[in-house]
Amino acid sequence: MSLLPELRYPSVPELIACARTLAARDPGLCALREVGVSRAGRPLHLLSVGHARRAVLVVAGAHANEPAGGSTLRVLAERVLSERELRGDTSWHFLLCADPDGASLHVTPAPRSLLDYHLGFYRPTGAEQPEWSPSVLPPDRLPPETRTLTGVIDELRPYLQVTLHGTDLGGSWVQLTKDVPGLAEPFAKSAAELHIPVETGASDAALWPASGPGVHVMPGPETGVAYPSMPDDARHSTWYHAHRYGGLTAVVEVPMWASDLVGDPAPHPAPAAAIQRLAARLLRDAREVERVLAEALPRLDGRDGPLLRAARWALELVPGLAEDWVRTPPAGTTMAYVGSVDAFGRRLPLRAASMLLRVLREADDRAAPRLQELVATWCDAFAKRFGARWVPLEHQVAHQSRTVLVAAQRARDRVA
Repeated sequence: MSLLPELRYPSVPELIACARTLAARDPGLCALREVGVSRAGRPLHLLSVGHARRAVLVVAGAHANEPAGGSTLRVLAERVLSERELRGDTSWHFLLCADPDGASLHVTPAPRSLLDYHLGFYRPTGAEQPEWSPSVLPPDRLPPETRTLTGVIDELRPYLQVTLHGTDLGGSWVQLTKDVPGLAEPFAKSAAELHIPVETGASDAALWPASGPGVHVMPGPETGVAYPSMPDDARHSTWYHAHRYGGLTAVVEVPMWASDLVGDPAPHPAPAAAIQRLAARLLRDAREVERVLAEALPRLDGRDGPLLRAARWALELVPGLAEDWVRTPPAGTTMAYVGSVDAFGRRLPLRAASMLLRVLREADDRAAPRLQELVATWCDAFAKRFGARWVPLEHQVAHQSRTVLVAAQRARDRVA
């Protein structure tokens, strides 16, 4: 029986309470411990099931705005504890939330629409994201959450780290730091059974080789990146830390709202021209948000909280990204790839506007109503353009947990 009978996005305190109950169920097999503390003093907890040296590490909550991972982690932990055959000669370890400070600021645990989701949106700057900070900060300035995560990897030496991610609108895909033969087929089968499109041209994985539809293998350091201006090169993230011990990382993405546009493998009739138009729209949308920010900033009394920092950081990414799109040939030429770039181009200024809106509403600033109207308009256009349909949470969790279990088995076979 589930410890949380209603399947929903759990808060971090709920995850901790659930983990405590699991640990109490079989204290000889299962243990919960504090492994670190966030910048704001919130504890980071690790739930371990089993004592075998061969280990799998599952990480949830690396991005505050991707809540499905917490639900998936809870279901996986219950299954691993209850089903002996899933453990075998492997111990499982679950980092409940990699960024509890961020999770406390993203406040839409059960959104009914894209607007609901964005009205409570928060995603920190790259330097404040536990997995991404090593790509933008020197080692002596890494946040404690990052040091905790890499410390857990150093301790466990997992043959597989799985980090649970998600997207607001699109499809499902997997990013691997090393190939896992045999993963693509069950991944695609699971997605089809649950009516979740496979994102075959994910812009996050542009120029990466694919071992199957939606399963992308990160290239080595000798390979260039699709968007040189973007600071968060995956090859410098914590995803590669498991390589020190012969392991690998799988990043499993699931959508909250699905769109078939990101799964269409047909060739786009004019991808370069389309992406140039998307770059122009990206710049135009960002300028709208920047105008609101510039007008309101003198009234904000020197505020510099995480929401405002994150909004400004997102806006700062726009000029370089738009230039990348215009200057270089498209990294993909399919309808799916152009659709993924379209979504990314809508997402970046929308997120900046949403976080700025929260700042303005808190300050009761006169620009808030106008910005809220803009956010609502963009959310509506985003949903309509992509034919957004809600993916039931039980389907998000089922697909993500199936993919984790298959990845663990296939990766084990790879190193056996």
